[in-house]
Amino acid sequence: MASAMAAKAAKSIAKAVGEYQYPWREKLAKHKDELAKGVWGYWELGAWKPLAISARRRARLRKEVLLAGADWEYDPERKEMRTKRKGHKVDRLAAEKRERTAELMEAMPQMLADYRKRRWERKMKAEDDAAKKALQE
Repeated sequence: MASAMAAKAAKSIAKAVGEYQYPWREKLAKHKDELAKGVWGYWELGAWKPLAISARRRARLRKEVLLAGADWEYDPERKEMRTKRKGHKVDRLAAEKRERTAELMEAMPQMLADYRKRRWERKMKAEDDAAKKALQE
């Protein structure tokens, strides 16, 4: 009988402690204005002001809120992931040059045809100019 009462008392104490173990709602209400100012601090009248709540306490409060299943809206926006891979500039430039060379090689027949046409037109113009000069003399 005494053990049953002890077990019941232990359960009630565990329940009370479990419910009030992380009083994050009060802490969140207390620091709500401060957390909204930024993660590390904020500029006020040209001077940098750190937050009134320390980073350790802020992290603990964030963890408690997230463990309770509530939303934490005070994190800054995440930057876009980096898609460009790190590496040596030489390798990157060599790959770009190879791509450019492949593009130019595809366009090479048209470029050669245009060059031949321009050369032929220049030759015809020179012959016409020479013929006109010969007629004038």
